[in-house]
Amino acid sequence: MRDKAFNTGMIVISMKKEVRLYIFRHGRTFFNEKHRFTGWKDSELSPAGVKDARIIALQLKKKKIGLAFTSDLSRAQQTLKEVLKYHPGVETLVDRRLRERSYGALEGKSHQTFIMKEGNEDYKTLLHWHKIDHLRGAEKQEFIKRLGEAELKVRRRSFYASPPKGESIQAVEKRIREFLKDLFKIIKERKVNIAISAHGNSIRPIRKYFEHLTPGQTMDIEQPFDKAIVYRIKI
Repeated sequence: MRDKAFNTGMIVISMKKEVRLYIFRHGRTFFNEKHRFTGWKDSELSPAGVKDARIIALQLKKKKIGLAFTSDLSRAQQTLKEVLKYHPGVETLVDRRLRERSYGALEGKSHQTFIMKEGNEDYKTLLHWHKIDHLRGAEKQEFIKRLGEAELKVRRRSFYASPPKGESIQAVEKRIREFLKDLFKIIKERKVNIAISAHGNSIRPIRKYFEHLTPGQTMDIEQPFDKAIVYRIKI
């Protein structure tokens, strides 16, 4: 159920609880804008990403925050820094479990490079079986592109599939569940509202947990760069 009191830009999931979690994705980075696999690589916020962070900061400006968590990657820390300008003195805990999904061997590579490489590999396989030997020129290139885009979708949108030497979202969920166990203990001890600065693929398992989503629904989530989610947790 959405909380009407917060319909001012934030996505709010009301659970009729007492302590609030404010969860947000880092702002856009240079790698995001260049459509590169970032993963565990450090790509700083772009000027547009700083604006994203400041929008979140304004959304949370008047909220009471007693503790903050961030991943160990700079883009999450930069975003949290903007938010905490309105909350001086709030303790910040860095937790590696909140970091982005590892894209392994793909990190730093452009999506387009991946598309053409995978498309060519799939094309050669089909060609070997004489399935597509009639394709030529632009038609062939478009076919290769479509094959690569399909593979990209699998790698990015599958809950279970892992990039080469990287993590599946299922693997990310495992470390996020461990983080949440520790988080609930802290909530019981401190009884304060908490801000969490994380990443698109570490937020997905968090939302899966609180919103009781299926793996498919989890992978359909596109967490905006400029909107916080709010959960209310019973102490």
